[in-house]
Amino acid sequence: MCGRTACTLVLNELSRADGDTDKYWPSYKSPQSFSPVLVSNRHFNKDAPVDECVLAAMHWDLVPAWFRENDPSKMQYNTSNCGNESLLEKKSYKRCVILANGFYEWSDQDDSDWTGWRLLTIAGLFDSWTPPCGGETLYTYTVITVDSSPNLQSIHDHDRMPAVLDREDEVRWWLDFGEVKSLEAMKLLQPKSSLTFHPISSLVNNSRNNSPECLQPVDPTVEKTVQPTASSKMMTSWLKTASPTKRKNPDEDTSAKAPEEKSAAEKQTKPAGPLLQWLLGSGSRKKPRT
Repeated sequence: MCGRTACTLVLNELSRADGDTDKYWPSYKSPQSFSPVLVSNRHFNKDAPVDECVLAAMHWDLVPAWFRENDPSKMQYNTSNCGNESLLEKKSYKRCVILANGFYEWSDQDDSDWTGWRLLTIAGLFDSWTPPCGGETLYTYTVITVDSSPNLQSIHDHDRMPAVLDREDEVRWWLDFGEVKSLEAMKLLQPKSSLTFHPISSLVNNSRNNSPECLQPVDPTVEKTVQPTASSKMMTSWLKTASPTKRKNPDEDTSAKAPEEKSAAEKQTKPAGPLLQWLLGSGSRKKPRT
């Protein structure tokens, strides 16, 4: 399954976008965002040349044209992915190519060297949906998945991967729905071992993080520095500076103890905070409120 992709193309790199650049912003971990999607112009203009393509900003998570709710978020099905085995059952959807820098997979293992970004072209399907109550048409897409390549399976037992189209002619044939019928187009959808992978930070796990740091390679062998909290700083400071209470010997005569051997709690000129009092065992035995 492909659950998150990244597309960091900036607006001036999308000069061929078909008037939808106001909807698109670079994203470091879709979904729930708009991505640049390549489609045949024949979907919009029947007289367009066979090889003429346009870029459109489309939302990830396909909303079919037959959906009758006015709110697309009420879709009860996960439509972010579509297995290549079921394409013939989805003849009403149209072929497209999603542009991305890469996609995310979770792993507990190290990986090979990373040599930099290249633009991925991923096979997908799209549809247009208009709210029943009227309003702007929404274009959405789903990512087609195939069986994983051996190098991806070796990372973390993943059985599916996005259907990547490696060559320009593959992209052209996939988009040419007039000449290349579905059965022929499906032959283009094969596992690809040409991809490389690299470890990244756990920042990507937080849905609020959408920054370049999500993509940066990290060294999994480097130990992480744990930042101390305010309470741990207080405890560390106290453990280093407070005088330990002398352990009593049952056979020792404590009546002859010198006056200067008073406990640390007795020496304090200012009352200790409730947490410190509780840790020292002074005052009430009840745990202070926090």
